Amino acid sequence: MRPLRLGTRASALATTQSGHVAEMVRRLGREVELVEVTTHGDVSRAPLAQMGGTGVFVSALRDALLADEVDFAVHSLKDLPTTPHPGITLAAVPPREDPRDVLVARDGLTLGELPVGSRVGTGSPRRAAQLGALGLGVEVVEIRGNVGTRIGKVTSGELDAILLARAGMARLGRLDEVTEVLDPLQMLPAPGQGALAVECRSDDQELTALLGELDDARTRVAVEAERAVLATLEAGCSAPLGALAEVVEGESGDELWIRAVALSADGGLSVRMSATGRPEEAAGVGARLASEMLADGAKDLMEAPHEAAVRNQHP
Repeated sequence: MRPLRLGTRASALATTQSGHVAEMVRRLGREVELVEVTTHGDVSRAPLAQMGGTGVFVSALRDALLADEVDFAVHSLKDLPTTPHPGITLAAVPPREDPRDVLVARDGLTLGELPVGSRVGTGSPRRAAQLGALGLGVEVVEIRGNVGTRIGKVTSGELDAILLARAGMARLGRLDEVTEVLDPLQMLPAPGQGALAVECRSDDQELTALLGELDDARTRVAVEAERAVLATLEAGCSAPLGALAEVVEGESGDELWIRAVALSADGGLSVRMSATGRPEEAAGVGARLASEMLADGAKDLMEAPHEAAVRNQHP
């Protein structure tokens, strides 16, 4: 029996994540080989928002799947468009890494210890907006590149700090470089952050069943709720959005808790809300929360003309 071909982006983080999934599949009795696929998001140096954001790291992998160049693919789930793709099935959402954001700063500083005027790098409008909302007086600098490149901007002195996902740092074995893990009350993560998505062709029922053994029910419930918030708020909208859900033990069984925030590009305006519900109604809970946010002004906030989220872009 030939090895299964696992499609992955070529970055160190992507191949590490895909390697973790490959090892899970090997434990199920199938050999796996990684096949590197270059995506539009890997080639372009433009800000993600200008490239369209959602899907720029996903479409080439999906094309490779449908062309039978690979058998399954692994994505960072936060990169996955919320609308289903014809012919492709989300076969598994493995157990999630810690979804929080982290700071990597010079001299071991925390966010609150950074002096006014410090240069903080991020490529995420969501992080830039929430950083602005904190009112710390720092200068936000647009950055792209892999984790090593970004950290290098701090060690070289070009930047005072950068914001990253803790999950990526954990998977790369670089948590010792983190100077602060940010509380979600300060910085809500992106919907799906820290989770992986394993996709295959819908007509490959045998592989769909095999990969389904990697699925983690609690993680899938949480990300379904978060992505429902994103889907409900996304139509015609471009405001930065954070959402985080978790399944917790309640008095009469498991309960789903979710928090979300929608912000103006500079963080000056925001709508923050939370909701609870039953895990089996995850998508409905997320959609209801988003609808309440829209009714509370998120629609006006998102439809307002935006200045650039990052005003001090470094060349």
